[in-house]
Amino acid sequence: MKSRLNMLFAAAIIFGAATVAMAQAGGSMQKSAPATAGSYDKALLTPSALNEKAPETFDVKFSTTVGDFTVHVTRSWAPNGADRFYNLVKHHYYDGAGFYRAIAGFMAQWGISAIPEVDRVWENATIKDDPVTHSNTRGMITYAQTPQPNSRGTQLFINYIDNSRLDKDRFAPFGEVTSGMDVVDKIDSSYQNLDPDAISKGGKAYLEKNFPKMTFIKTTTLITPIPAAPQHTSH
Repeated sequence: MKSRLNMLFAAAIIFGAATVAMAQAGGSMQKSAPATAGSYDKALLTPSALNEKAPETFDVKFSTTVGDFTVHVTRSWAPNGADRFYNLVKHHYYDGAGFYRAIAGFMAQWGISAIPEVDRVWENATIKDDPVTHSNTRGMITYAQTPQPNSRGTQLFINYIDNSRLDKDRFAPFGEVTSGMDVVDKIDSSYQNLDPDAISKGGKAYLEKNFPKMTFIKTTTLITPIPAAPQHTSH
């Protein structure tokens, strides 16, 4: 559980630094079906197998308990991060997850699975760092990480303000909120210093019982461009 504690510690340092400082794809779309309530995709139990390359651009609709918002991902910004996000969303890893650390004037963080047995197998499934090509401005989505290189896993955050001071610390945005940022602003910020190990062990049931104001993700919907049909010429 050491990595969980380090992630929490890193976030606290980042917040301290921040307080001191204080394109959606067009065309037809193809949607993945949300997970059935009370179930989950068993493919999530094998992280190493979920390594599909993401499309160059795609969108993800988050339906939450305070409304909906959409994230547009551009793979070239941070390929490793985009690929991980694509695979997690495709298999509904984030469905049911709580925004367990939301800090007004900084960011909203989530990414511990609602299902303990799923979260357990992803705890040490990290990816390699990407170069930082875009800045952590308002609405950008980025992975949380520890101070150690190549420590990104499943936890994400959306920037509430211009947090460009994070750029020098390897925080590489891979997408941005393109609609519903007003919904992101409504994510409950009552809870900021929760025990991530307790969340991992207890899952969504633990959060619902102990933190009734928390905002939750209900479902995520992956929206990818449908490849254009080949053109046929008449003879």
